[in-house]
Formats: sequence, C-alpha cells, structure tokens
Amino acid sequence: MAADDIYTQDGTVDINKNPADKRKTGNWKACRFILGTECCERLAYYGMSTNLVNYLQQRLNQGNVTASNNVTNWSGTCYITPLIGAFLADAYLGRYWTIATFSIIYIFGMTLLTLSASVHGLQPSCNKNGCHPTTTQSAVCILALYLIALGTGGIKPCVSSFGADQFDETDEMERKRKISFFNWFYFSINVGALIASSVLVWIQMNVGWGWGFGIPAVAMAIAVVSFFSASRLYRIQKPGGSPLSRIFQVIVASFGKHNVEVPADKSLLYETADEESNIKGSRKLEHTEKLRFFDKAAVEIQSDHIKGLTNPWRLCTVTQVEELKILIRLLPIWASGIVFSTVYSQMSTMFVLQGNTMDQNMGPHFKIPSASLSLFDTLSVIFWAPVYDQIIVPYARRFTGNERGFTQLQRMGIGLVISIFSMVTAGVLEVVRLNIVKRNNYYDLEYIPMSIFWQVPQYFLIGCAEVFTFIGQLEFFYDQAPDAMRSLCSALSLTTVALGNYLSTLLVTIVTKITTKNGKLGWIPDNLNRGHLDYFYWLLAILSLLNFLVYLFLAKWYTYKKAAGPSH
Repeated sequence: MAADDIYTQDGTVDINKNPADKRKTGNWKACRFILGTECCERLAYYGMSTNLVNYLQQRLNQGNVTASNNVTNWSGTCYITPLIGAFLADAYLGRYWTIATFSIIYIFGMTLLTLSASVHGLQPSCNKNGCHPTTTQSAVCILALYLIALGTGGIKPCVSSFGADQFDETDEMERKRKISFFNWFYFSINVGALIASSVLVWIQMNVGWGWGFGIPAVAMAIAVVSFFSASRLYRIQKPGGSPLSRIFQVIVASFGKHNVEVPADKSLLYETADEESNIKGSRKLEHTEKLRFFDKAAVEIQSDHIKGLTNPWRLCTVTQVEELKILIRLLPIWASGIVFSTVYSQMSTMFVLQGNTMDQNMGPHFKIPSASLSLFDTLSVIFWAPVYDQIIVPYARRFTGNERGFTQLQRMGIGLVISIFSMVTAGVLEVVRLNIVKRNNYYDLEYIPMSIFWQVPQYFLIGCAEVFTFIGQLEFFYDQAPDAMRSLCSALSLTTVALGNYLSTLLVTIVTKITTKNGKLGWIPDNLNRGHLDYFYWLLAILSLLNFLVYLFLAKWYTYKKAAGPSH
C-alpha cells in the first residue's frame, strides 16, 4: 500500500505525535465518542441554564429583574469565553488538550454548584417565608456558575472542529462523511437539550435542586471519561502558533509597503519553497485576486532580509496574506447571522410572554409551562437534521451536482428565508389573539380561551431554520477557515448568538422608549392584551427580509478558499 493510502494527508497526528494511520484512527469510530461527549455536555449545560432563573429567584432570593439580568449576563459570557478557548487551541494547546483541560474546570464548577444547592452550610437556609442566603453562599453559587462559563469556553468552539478533524479532507470518501458529521453533531446537541428541558426541569421543580444539578454533574463526568477513553482513536491537528500575531504581521507589512507595486505575475510573490507552509498544521493557500492591497506584504524588497533572515513584520508568505483575506471575507457572512440569532432568541422571550396569555391546560389536571414549548423547537431539529442528511441532500445532489446537495451559502440562505416565515406566523397568531380579545372584551382576562398549542408552528419553523442556518454556519466556518484558525472561526460563529441576544435587548428597549411616549402603553406593555406584540414581530420579519437581501449580495461576492496540496 502507498503511504498516502495508510496515512492521512491533512497533517493530523495521533496521540503519540506519529502520523495518523487511516485504518486505526478517526472517522466515525472516533466521532461516536466525540458526539457522546457533546450530548452529555449540552445536557449538563441546558440542565442547569434552562431553569437557572427560578433557582436564583427561589433560593438566592433575587428579584425578577436581578435574576433575569444575572442569567443573561452569564449566558452572554458563555458565548464570549469560547474566544479564549479557541485562541489557546489554535495557538498553543491544540483542540484535544484544550477540551481535556477545560472539561476538568467545568466539572469543578458543576460539583461546586451541586454542593452549594445540597450541602448544609453551603445551601441557603429556607423557611416558610422564603430563603435567606448569606453573602458567602451567594458568592459560592456565582463562582460555580462562572467556572462553568469558563469551562464551556474551551469545549464549545473545539468539539465541532475536533470532530471534523477526524475526517481527512484530501480523501473523497472521508470528505463525504464529514458533511454528515455536522448534521449529527447538531442532532446530538438537541438530544441533550431535550432531556434537559423535560426530565431535568421536572426534577428540579419537583424533587429538589441538589438532584437537579447533581445529575448534570454526573453526565459531565461520564462525558469526560468517554472522551479520554478513546484517546488512541483520535486524529489531532498540531497548533499553529498565535493566529493574531500572524494577522497583525500582514497588516503592518502591507501598510509599511503601501508605495510598493504588486507585480502582475503573482508567482513572484513570496512563499516558502517547501511543499508545506511555514505555519504548523496548515496547508499552503493559493493566491486570490480580491483585496489586493494586502498582497503588498508578500512583495520581496531588499530591506526585508536582515543578515540573511526574513523579518516576518516586513515580509509575509502568500499563505499568511490569504489567511487575513479569508477572515475579512468571512466577517460580512458572520454579521448576517446576527439578525437570525435575534429571531432565534425570541423563543426564550417574546414567545414565552405570548404563551403566558393563552390557555395552557392539557386535560383537566396538567398545565404546560409556556417556556416548555421550546421542546417543539428541539423536536423539530431532531426531526429535520436526519431528514436533511438522509433525504434532502441526496435529492438536491441530483439537481445541483454538488456533493453537499446545496452549497453552504445556499443552505444558510434557505434558513434565513424560513426564519422570516416563523416571525410572520408568530405575528399572524398575535393578530388573531388580539381580535379575540377585542371581540369579547377580554382585556383584563389572564388567560384567553385559545390553546397555547397554536404556538407550535412558529417553534417548529425556527427549528427547521436552525437545521439550515446554524448547521450550515458551523460547517461553513470550519470549512472556510484557514487550517490553523479553525477553533477561532468556530468561536466566531458562536458569538453571533451572544450578539443576537444583545440586539434583541436593544430593539426591545428602543421600541419601548419610542412607543410609550406621551403616556401611551406601547407595543409590549405588562398586559399584552392592551399592547401590539404583532408590530414587534412584523419589525423582526422586515429586518430579517432586509438581512436576507443583503446576504444574497454578500454570498454572490464571496470567494471560496483555495487550499494547495497536502501538509505534513
């Protein structure tokens, strides 16, 4: 057998730092453990975060506003810390060791949280007048939460990229399998979320918080054991040094040479003579025509060499210049995900408030909490992810001739269109609801005689949009990222969720400020029967439509990455 049939061609090594043997490492045999780890980690995360606001209110005696602000600040932090984890993974530790290190921090946090909810002295003392936490008890709880936020920062951006690293991009068979990986990855996230938002929330409300936090902590411990147990099966990408210094070198070098002419023959631009690039774990990148200004950094002039050595702040390789160009090209596509995340964040805010005014009874004895309807979003993802993978892709392949069925940009665009429909559906439901209120003069009635299950279509549509946009985004940012910046680009795609939440808060604040002028109640008053929540949904639908039109233009302008030969 030829060496390239036995060993991977994308520069990966095994746990002992030897070239990765295709027969013994990677592929689905390694991914099973990675998907299991992700499922348990998300179960632990959602098992804690879904009901956190109730815990802070009941046990730490926080008011509505304080508790909900504490939760949103914490969730925001959980989507910003991946930038730290990703930087460490790409620059120094590699994805395997980053996941391993941060998982242990995560378990410390989970254990501390469980102890603070169950051990005498750490848990607040409660009587019939409520709970009375001491400052120390509150501090321990907050410390535990922020340890978890730090832990999740090392796992979130690395797990999806680490899973995709198990498939050799230069091998056609393995490349096809990798396309399925992202669908199953998102599927496993939602299986974890489903168990968390149904079983664990019920345990927390009916059995106790000690058990409710203890079970996720055990799930996380199982995840870590399962992850380590398969170490010899993994393919590991070598870290390539700090990506930020490489980016700044190109910027400094190109501005330093702003007077230099770029030669018409691009083969004259500076690149290492070897087959490999000079960035560890990265293949060479071919020159692209757009953003030519930065090519100046790769034009060789006499003063670039000091005593025969190249000064990296004066002269950069074509691969390094292309890394920066790729990042600049990714940013507009990244920004178009923010409005989508704003629509997605309505599930935990406006959809819940809308549901609070509707009839929540299921039979004579059971009321479904309006927040639990997000189960239908999770079920929708669990339904659509395999359907997309097994039915839509093979069907689309026949028409497009693309091995993925749709290009990643087409896939994300389809999701953006579906998200517009989810807002329209929510708006139409609100118009119908307000008409019932008006006709029957139900203005001060707490629950309108209209079943909460009329909300299911809007949740189902968001789930369907997620399968197209969020999974498309995961795959796109992994695939288009320079080899040595993959974790960082995955972390970048996660920050759209944080920014989407912040944009939603900003919109609500602006809308409320404008619409409550001159003593009016505004669009979103405390009593929604006297408000106009439908106008807010129309606003989001219009923003989503404008965002989609801008996205079409950006997608047309985008140039896909061109990687040169293998790296070793």
